[in-house]
Amino acid sequence: MKTVIRVLFLSLALVFTSAQAQDFQGKAVYKTSRAIDIKIDSTKVNDELHKQMQAMLRKQFQKTFTLNFDKEASVYKEDESLAPPQVGGGDIQVMVIGDGGGGDILYKNTKDKRYTDQKDVYGKIFLVKDELKPIEWKLESETKYIGEYQCFKATFSREIEVDNSTSFSSSDNEKDERDIETVKETQIVTAWYTPQIPVNNGPGNYYGLPGLILEVSTDKQQIVCTKIILNPEKKIEISEPTKGKEIDQEGYDKIMEKKRKEMLERFKPRKGNRGGEAIELRIGG
Repeated sequence: MKTVIRVLFLSLALVFTSAQAQDFQGKAVYKTSRAIDIKIDSTKVNDELHKQMQAMLRKQFQKTFTLNFDKEASVYKEDESLAPPQVGGGDIQVMVIGDGGGGDILYKNTKDKRYTDQKDVYGKIFLVKDELKPIEWKLESETKYIGEYQCFKATFSREIEVDNSTSFSSSDNEKDERDIETVKETQIVTAWYTPQIPVNNGPGNYYGLPGLILEVSTDKQQIVCTKIILNPEKKIEISEPTKGKEIDQEGYDKIMEKKRKEMLERFKPRKGNRGGEAIELRIGG
């Protein structure tokens, strides 16, 4: 009789633990920052305006995102969208190309290894659906605390395309066009994850570690978790976005490249036009 009761107790415990795991939810708040390095002909833009541009763009890319997650899926969304940078009273036109807007919603399903990214591109909504690419993380022995959570270091390397994307076009038409040289370089991505929160998820497209990723950094960008709420009283809705024209990542990238060229053509100084200078900032990495 005791054996039967023990087996029944263990069975109920397993059912209860399984139910808890399925109901496990959380919310993590991340703040992002990006290195800004604008190289401009000093004969066209003075030091004061250069510093103003650096400061305003740095503020533009300091954003706050919320990651709502459970054991299998997550939704990553910007909390507040800042106004586009305005510099120089209209004499300087700044085009930020490739930076996600405040209406973007990224849904990841780490169990099914897929994602849906709802993107607003100049008022047109796209629904980018594709597979999550595996990340070949290297687990390191180094640890540190982020808030109350002990985190472990992990890294991976990837090849990224880098070009002279911060370009300058002078109003006197000496440089109507500038060839953009693209080269590949290796970028190291460093992440800090905590096994205390047992989900293989994280901000943006980062995932695949044995614990929630609380920090990600490269030479160009840093994402740091500033707040975590686990199992809130009010259930979190983790819904896959459905609005927009469905497309895969490759198709979306082609559209963005076309948009970039259209914007460059639109703002390129014309002969006889003494209008202002134009600076393009292509954000990535």
